[in-house]
Amino acid sequence: MTVVATAGHVDHGKSALVRALTGMEPDRWAEERRRGLTLDLGYAWTTLPRSGAVAFVDVPGHRRFIGNMLSGLGPSAAVLLVVAADGGWSAQSTEHLLAAHALRLRHGVLAVTRCDLADPGPALAEARERLAGTSLSGIPAACVSARTGEGLEDLRSLLDSCVAGMPVPPADAPVRLWVDRSFTVRGAGTVVTGTLPAGSVAAGDRLLLTSARGSPRRPVLVRGLQTLGRDAARVGGPARVALNLRGVEVDEVGRGQALLGGERPWWPTSTTDVLLDADVLPARVSVHVGTAAVPGRLRVLEACHARLHTEAPLPLVPGDRVILRDPGREGALVGAEVLDAVVPPLRRSGAARRRAAALRQDAHGVELDGRVVTAATARLWGEALAALVRERADADPLDPWLPLGTTLTTLRHQVGVPDRATLEAVAARQQLAVRDDRVGPTARHDRGPAHPPTAVPDDPPGLTALLHRLARDPLDAPNRPELEALGIGGREIAAASGRGTVLRLPGEVLLGAQAPARALAALADLPQPFTTSAARTALGVSRRVAIALLEHLDARGHTLRDAADTRRLLTRDPSS
Repeated sequence: MTVVATAGHVDHGKSALVRALTGMEPDRWAEERRRGLTLDLGYAWTTLPRSGAVAFVDVPGHRRFIGNMLSGLGPSAAVLLVVAADGGWSAQSTEHLLAAHALRLRHGVLAVTRCDLADPGPALAEARERLAGTSLSGIPAACVSARTGEGLEDLRSLLDSCVAGMPVPPADAPVRLWVDRSFTVRGAGTVVTGTLPAGSVAAGDRLLLTSARGSPRRPVLVRGLQTLGRDAARVGGPARVALNLRGVEVDEVGRGQALLGGERPWWPTSTTDVLLDADVLPARVSVHVGTAAVPGRLRVLEACHARLHTEAPLPLVPGDRVILRDPGREGALVGAEVLDAVVPPLRRSGAARRRAAALRQDAHGVELDGRVVTAATARLWGEALAALVRERADADPLDPWLPLGTTLTTLRHQVGVPDRATLEAVAARQQLAVRDDRVGPTARHDRGPAHPPTAVPDDPPGLTALLHRLARDPLDAPNRPELEALGIGGREIAAASGRGTVLRLPGEVLLGAQAPARALAALADLPQPFTTSAARTALGVSRRVAIALLEHLDARGHTLRDAADTRRLLTRDPSS
C-alpha cells in the first residue's frame, strides 16, 4: 500500500476527485458535507492494477486549516496536487506546494480538475511553471472532471505508475506511527489511526506512546489492528492502520502523539540542530512534523544552521524533515533537515560558530547504541571521555578507573551525553573498557611493548610478580602471607581486578583471568556429575579455592549444582 495526500486550494475539487477515484466519501463530518468544505482530514482508498491498494488522505484547502493540512501531508509519501481549471493557481496552491517541497516529497501527480467547465491549458501551464525548481518538478499531469469522469482513467494510470515506481521502505525499520485520530469503539476500547511509513505492527506488540504536549512516554499494548477496514494480524508499512490499544484512555491520546516501537530505541528530544532551507524566519515558530504541531524557538548558529528548541519533546532522528511556520504570517513556512537530535550544550563564547562548522563537515551520522548522532557529536563525546580517563590514569596509574555514574554526570553537563547506554557505546568506540560499573583503559591502552599482557609499566614490583605467576598458572592462587610478602594490599588487588587481569572471588581468592577457561577444560574430563572433592583434585587447588571457583561457575551458568551437592558441566565455553 502507498499513502497519498491531496494538496491544493480550497474549493478546487480535491474531495470530489478522491470520491470519484475511490467511490468513498472522504468528508467525515456532516458539517463538511453540508457546506461542501473540508475542515479536517478525510480518508478513502482504492485498488490500482499494478501497485495494489492506495490510500488517500484528503486535506483541507482553506488557509485557516493549514495545521490540519500539514498533519495530513507530513506522514505521507506522495501527493496528488489539485488545481481547478476554472480557478487557476491560487494562494493555497502555493502554500501547499511550499509544504510539499519543504518535506522534499518527490513523488506525485498533478491533476487539473473541472476540465468540463474551462479550458485546462492555462492552469496546467502555470502549474508546471510553479512546480519547476521544486521537489515535485516534472511530475506527470492529467486533466480531469470528477463530475463527468473525463480523464479519470488517465489519472488512475498515472497514479498507478507513480506508486509502482516508489521505493519500498525497509520492513525491519523501527516503528514511528504519528496518530491522526482517536476514538472509542464499544466493546473494544481506545482506537487510534495513523499512517505507518515503514516497519510493521502486529497484535500483541508493546509500543511506547509519546505526547506532543510533553507528558511522559507510556507503554501500550496493541490488542488488535485493521487496515483499510479489515482485521489483520500484522501490517507492514507504508499503510493506513487502526490500532486497538490497551493501557490508554481515549482522552489521553490524540493527534500529534506518536507510537514508537522496534528494536532501536527512540529518545524524544526538545533540542535539535537543523539545516534551514532559508534564513528568513523569526525566532518563534510553529514546528510541524508528522501530525504534530508544537511551538518552538530558533537560535541561528551561523547562516542556515540553527538550534531548534521545542516546547515538547519529539521523536526525531537525523535526516528527518520538519516544517517551520511563522504563525503570524500567512504562507511563511520553511523546511528544515534534522542534522543532530542529541546535541552538546552551547555555553562558551564561540560555541555556536564552532558547532556550525562541525555540522558543515558532517555528511553522515554515527550510531551509538541505536541513537544516531553526527560524527562531530560522537567525536566530541569520545574525546571528552578519553580525556577524563587519561586524567584519572595520570593521577592514579594503579587504579585508572572511573565510576560510570559520576562520569555520566560530568559528561552530561560538559558535552550533553544523555544516558548510560550511550556512554557505554562511546567507551566502546574509544576502545575503553566498561566493567563493574566503572570505565577505564583496556589492556591495549595499558601496556607498552616491553610489558607482558598482564602488567602495566607503573605496577609495583610485587604486583608485577603476582601477575606473571598467574599468567603461568591461573589457578595458582596466593594466600594472605604470600600477598603480604609481595606488598600487595586491597588497592593493588582492586587495580588488577578492575583491569580484568585477575579474577577476584569471595574468601580473598585471587586467580588469573584465564582461570574459568582452565577449570572448564579440566572439569570436562570428569565423569558427570562430579563432586567438589573430584573437582578439587582435577583442578589441583585447595578446597577453599575450589569452592569459590565452582560457585563462580555456577553463577555464570557454566555448571549446575543439584540437591545432592554434585555438579554437571553445562558448557565448555567460558564466554557463553
